[in-house]
Amino acid sequence: MSRRIAITGLGVFSPIGNGQDEFWRHLIAGTVGTGPIQAFDTSMFDAHNGGEVKHFEPARYFQVLNPETCGRTTQLAVAAAKMATEDADVLNAGYQLERIGICMGTTMGNQSIVEEENNRHIYAGPDLSAEHVSYYVETCITAAIAQELAVEGPCHVVPTACAAGNYAIGWGADMIRDGLVDVAIVGGADALSRGGFAVFHRLGAIADDVCQPFDRDRTGMLVSEGSGAIVLEDYDRALARGAKIYAELLSYGLACDAHHPTAPHPEGLGAQASMRRALKDAGQDTAAVSYISAHGTGTHANDASESAAVRSVFAEQADSLPVSSIKSMLGHTMGAASAIEAVVCALTIHHGVIPPTANYRTSDPACLQEVVPNQALERPVNVALSNSFAFGGNVSTIVMKRV
Repeated sequence: MSRRIAITGLGVFSPIGNGQDEFWRHLIAGTVGTGPIQAFDTSMFDAHNGGEVKHFEPARYFQVLNPETCGRTTQLAVAAAKMATEDADVLNAGYQLERIGICMGTTMGNQSIVEEENNRHIYAGPDLSAEHVSYYVETCITAAIAQELAVEGPCHVVPTACAAGNYAIGWGADMIRDGLVDVAIVGGADALSRGGFAVFHRLGAIADDVCQPFDRDRTGMLVSEGSGAIVLEDYDRALARGAKIYAELLSYGLACDAHHPTAPHPEGLGAQASMRRALKDAGQDTAAVSYISAHGTGTHANDASESAAVRSVFAEQADSLPVSSIKSMLGHTMGAASAIEAVVCALTIHHGVIPPTANYRTSDPACLQEVVPNQALERPVNVALSNSFAFGGNVSTIVMKRV
């Protein structure tokens, strides 16, 4: 019999708040956390808005490593992982340290170090230390978490771009089900990157002002930063130790439609396959799903493609099923996006409140119609499905349920 997976800890850093309580309060209030970017000079662009994590003090979350040596993505990842493990109290639960694994997703990795070096060349600044440069490597993200938490299990980084958080969650669940670990600390992190901003700007994908997923007048996405971490635990062990269980992770689905390097398939073929695989593995039919956390970037291509995929999978249910995109408030946090959205799904199930899609004004016939607009919806959620799509056609879906 397959081992059940409990979600017992949550950690989050985002443009609308840090920590579960502050984040959730602003999320259900529909707070928009995007605005003029302060992290780098945007004067060379004709777009200037994005999402930044504010009031973040990395030193609070580091006891072993020097946080100034690490890149900002590593700092955000360590902070979220530490917050999640403290929430779950899992390091005091008697687990063997070699039975606790880590898997985190990322898009840009520690790109901040590359950009610091670029700035040094432009402005003739002092050399970066060799140690700091060495922390650019993506594996330093999970290595730093392992060092700070003193855990000794398998340690992975999944760099599958903007779907990476869900990939990491799926990998963590597999490690538990395969008997490799009893606990997996999983999620995703990305710092705001000038390079990432430039890529999306060059693609013409950045919104004029705010992000308006599924709205007829949407103009694009907003590049952002953040981190999300969840603690996955063998369900029976979690239950036996009296852990708080936010939700049960049922399954994940993966697909790659290989349609285009940056554009989604117009009919969402990869998204269809991913959702169907996730539901089949979960043993759930479409009628069981209470809520969809959409990828919902706010670009014309993504929102229409995702809507077509959901309509194909859910048929007549598609336009009556509550759906929201938190990117309307946070912007697109890259490799952290689906990890933060997993935190949201767990809290949605736990509280029985569906977060809104901010900035939503006018429905688009090409898009889903039951978008939760601007105000949170109080409704019990038994099964939540969360989509995440990435460049190259990489698609991931997770499914969780109330316990």
